[in-house]
Amino acid sequence: MSAPRRRATYDDVRNAPEHMVAEILDGELFLSPRPASPHVNAGSVLGADLNGAFHRPPGDPKGPGGWWILFEPELHFGTDVVVPDFAGWRRERMPLLPNAPALTMAPDWACEVVSPTTGYIDRGRKMRIYAHAGVPHLWIVDPIIRTLEVYGLEGGRWIVASTHGGTDPVRAVPFDAIELEMARWWLPQAPAPSS
Repeated sequence: MSAPRRRATYDDVRNAPEHMVAEILDGELFLSPRPASPHVNAGSVLGADLNGAFHRPPGDPKGPGGWWILFEPELHFGTDVVVPDFAGWRRERMPLLPNAPALTMAPDWACEVVSPTTGYIDRGRKMRIYAHAGVPHLWIVDPIIRTLEVYGLEGGRWIVASTHGGTDPVRAVPFDAIELEMARWWLPQAPAPSS
């Protein structure tokens, strides 16, 4: 009979190697490597698009505004320590961004840019944790298969609000005030070898 697994603590997160993203999900420590270029590119462009339009005060003439949008914030939901690729809070709910290393208020939106090594965690444990915390909007971006899945929380369960693929321009809740060019999120594909 194997010994019971020790529950991870925040000391495990603090002591994780700097080149890893450390999270505690359901009491278990998960270490994820820094992502490869398809993931980094998709996240960088998506972040620039959303921050440029929304990470500003409401009524700002340069965009719809009204949000705090953060890259890889550390979120504490009870004993879970979650690090989404992006999270956003409506400024009407969080007028001031706290000066803190971690946030405990559930965001209004979270986004995971999945990779082959994190997809099962992002689509499994983390989706369940976000639902339990009451995050109303979740995006899953897959830069390998070039898709955006948009989820809404209804009655504690995720429903698919919309799905998008390829290079289609998209308007996706809660940021549907602007059109996003998904083609910019993806790295160019190598030409197919000629026969």
